[in-house]
Amino acid sequence: MEDVDQAGGYGRQRAAAARNRALIVNAARELFAEDPHATLTAVAGRAGVGPGTLYRHFPTRDDLLLAAYQGEIDALAESVDDVLRASASAKDAFVEWFAMLAASIRRKHRLGDALHSAAAQAVADEAWGPMSVAVGKLLDACVAEGVVAQGHDAADVIMLMSFLWRVAPTPDGRAQATRLLDVVFAGLGSA
Repeated sequence: MEDVDQAGGYGRQRAAAARNRALIVNAARELFAEDPHATLTAVAGRAGVGPGTLYRHFPTRDDLLLAAYQGEIDALAESVDDVLRASASAKDAFVEWFAMLAASIRRKHRLGDALHSAAAQAVADEAWGPMSVAVGKLLDACVAEGVVAQGHDAADVIMLMSFLWRVAPTPDGRAQATRLLDVVFAGLGSA
C-alpha cells in the first residue's frame, strides 16, 4: 500500500509542478506584454507562486522569456479555429489573426536581446510548421468564402503579411495597413 501512496504523491507533485510552470509562463506572457522590463518577482506574484518556485522552473530571466515566447507562439497557432468561429467572415478572421501575430512579433522585438539568441531563433524556426498550418486554415476558409483563389502557399502568405509588424502601431500606420491589406486581398484573389 505504501508504494501506491508514494506513486500517487509523486503524481500529484508532478501535476502541481506542471500547473505552477503553466501559471508562471502565462503570468510572464501577460506581464512582459505590458512591461518588457517586469521583474521576475512581479511574475512570481502574478502567478501566485514564490520566487523559489519560479527559479526552480526558470533559473534565468532568459529561460523565462524564451518559455513565454514559446507559449505565445503555441497559443497563437492554436487560436486560429477560435478566431474563425468568432469572426463574421473568413476574411475578417484572416485580418484579425494576422493582427494578433503582428502584435506578438512587436512584443518579441520589445523584449530585446534575450529573444535574439540562438535558442529563440530555434523556437522561431520551429514555429513555421504550426504557423503555416494555422495560415493554411485561414486560406482554406477564405477560398471557401471566395475572397482568395486556390493555390497560395501558407509560408509565402506569412512572408507577404510581414508588413503588418513593420508598420507603426499608430493611426497612420493602421491606415497604411488597411491600404496594404486591400492590395494583399486583391493579389490573393487571383492565382
